[in-house]
Amino acid sequence: MDKAVKQEIIKKYARKEGDTGSPEVQIALLSNRISALTEHLRSNKKDNSTRRGLLAMVALRKKLLSYLARENRARYITLTDELGIRRAK
Repeated sequence: MDKAVKQEIIKKYARKEGDTGSPEVQIALLSNRISALTEHLRSNKKDNSTRRGLLAMVALRKKLLSYLARENRARYITLTDELGIRRAK
């Protein structure tokens, strides 16, 4: 992910100017990296170190999503709809 794409994602999901640590921004950035690594692993099936990193990112995103669902359900629903992430039951 290049710098311009990252800045665009941060600008879109930030709560205020200069916000890079909110759960929404972190989840959006992780989702972008997860989709890029998924494409990489489709062509490089034996790259197990990348697979391990991908699983760690998925676990971190899941933790952030559960936190956001607990704290603000409305933002959780809108974010999952925008990013196309399945919701937990």
